[in-house]
Amino acid sequence: MDRVLAAVPAPEPAPEPGAVRPHGPLTSTPPASGPPPLRPRHRFAAWAAGLLLAGPAVVAGSRLLDTDATTPVTQFLSLLPWLAVPAGLGLVLAAAARRRALSLAAVVVLGAVAWSSLPSTPRAAVPHGPPLARVRVIASNVEFGQGTEALAGLVRRERPQLVFVSECDRACQNTLTTAFADELPHYAAVEADGSVGSVVLSSFPLRDWREIPATMGMPGATADIAGVPVDLQLAHPMPPIPGQVPLWKRELGRVADVAARRTGPALVAGDFNASQDHAAFRDVLTAGHLSDAARSTGASRTPTWPAEGPLPPFVQIDHVLVSDDFGVRDVRFLDVAGSDHRAVLADLDLRGER
Repeated sequence: MDRVLAAVPAPEPAPEPGAVRPHGPLTSTPPASGPPPLRPRHRFAAWAAGLLLAGPAVVAGSRLLDTDATTPVTQFLSLLPWLAVPAGLGLVLAAAARRRALSLAAVVVLGAVAWSSLPSTPRAAVPHGPPLARVRVIASNVEFGQGTEALAGLVRRERPQLVFVSECDRACQNTLTTAFADELPHYAAVEADGSVGSVVLSSFPLRDWREIPATMGMPGATADIAGVPVDLQLAHPMPPIPGQVPLWKRELGRVADVAARRTGPALVAGDFNASQDHAAFRDVLTAGHLSDAARSTGASRTPTWPAEGPLPPFVQIDHVLVSDDFGVRDVRFLDVAGSDHRAVLADLDLRGER
């Protein structure tokens, strides 16, 4: 009998009042690790943020690493300040997705875009020698000669002593040299049709005419300004369109080589097809110890292209570069009807040695 009773399980103790008796086996669930799973809307926001941040991150990184890279980075460097818009939107979406790591990355990208968009070219040095001559310069791309008449009107109104004209075909050159035979009797030109033709008009005597080998005309000469020889060079390299980035770099490199060989005061002006955010353009400044006149007046972000079409101008690719023999008094940007470029007008003072 005792053995039978031992085989019967002992009754469970009665639960205390208010206690809940468990049903079924007890199991323990391990604590969750890592970020909580994304809801569908959060997942979409995270993906959209990542896509918006990718482009600005690569372009700003290229700028900070001082390289133009290749297509499409080279082209998007022209849009660098505007990339703060998608970077900012990416930050908003990252925050909405509640992803801390992604939000931190977005802050870094937005900061990189803002930092790299600060003026990067040096201000022109302030010369302290006696003023020798006041020089007004206009640099204008007349788009296959279509803006010739409008440019002629600007020249009559503004009365510059030097005019650098890109994409000035034979008809354009004939119009300008005839109309200003008295005011600007001296010129150096590459006589050709379409975008290849270019001319430098001068009220000062010119000598040592030369040309940089390039796809489009880049004439140069030496001007006698107040008894001082000044190197003049028109710049117009090929644009960095897909498939032509290496050619663009080579032609800007030739401009840099010419600037590096200068031995006295110099002016390099024209359509550079490059902004201050392109390393190839900054190489020209460094090689020739030149400054962008627009930078000296705080206008280095004033856009000059495209001046016609559905989009407003968004990038400055037309420049007047000066050696430290010149003081910059003022820089203005002028519309040229018929052209997709705005003209750059710079008022300069040529100064002598102290």
